[in-house]
Amino acid sequence: MADYAATRDRVEHYFDQSATKVWERLTSDAPVSGVRATVRAGRDKMRALMLAQLPEDLRGARILDAGCGTGAMAVELAQRGADVVAVDISPALVAIAQKRMPANLPGTISWIAGDMLDETTGRFDHILAMDSMIYYSADDIAALLQKAAPRLNGKFVFTIAPRTPALMAMWRVGKMFPRADRSPVMIPQTVAAIDEALKGAGALTDIARIKSGFYISNAVAFEGGAV
Repeated sequence: MADYAATRDRVEHYFDQSATKVWERLTSDAPVSGVRATVRAGRDKMRALMLAQLPEDLRGARILDAGCGTGAMAVELAQRGADVVAVDISPALVAIAQKRMPANLPGTISWIAGDMLDETTGRFDHILAMDSMIYYSADDIAALLQKAAPRLNGKFVFTIAPRTPALMAMWRVGKMFPRADRSPVMIPQTVAAIDEALKGAGALTDIARIKSGFYISNAVAFEGGAV
């Protein structure tokens, strides 16, 4: 997974240095521009959609928030009683999440800066990965799902950037910039392409697509099979 490692490093650099302040503001209640407001609203809808795939009562459940960012998903999971392992490649975003964590949550949150699917974090009842796998190829996504499957009791709910004409145009424009000047570029995907890359090692369910102005993302659920 050499491509995965290289992309992961670019994502870390972008969120830990170039975009920390932008994401801190976007994921807060602070006023933002009209464009960013649509992104914020879309992310809120997607987070609610993904949480709806899990039981309402999560007491006793151990859940991985893979790519936790500034922590909104992890907090909602802990509010429902889950014991959450919240991992992000960006130490700066994890630090923001820790500062924002409310006191006296029914569940617990363990914050970790590192690879979102590091095997040392153990087994989980469910895994959520919101907009943290959108930079990877279908082969890399399939490999990540297969790697997680032996440590997963239930669902792995994640998002992809759907293969629409608008996103494909943005992707082509992004590839024109010198590599050093690029932010991580989303790779538009289809559920069928990821399913083909899985080669039968688990089942995918296309949940729904959220579109809010400049935000467009597709929720998918994976349940592991024999690997």
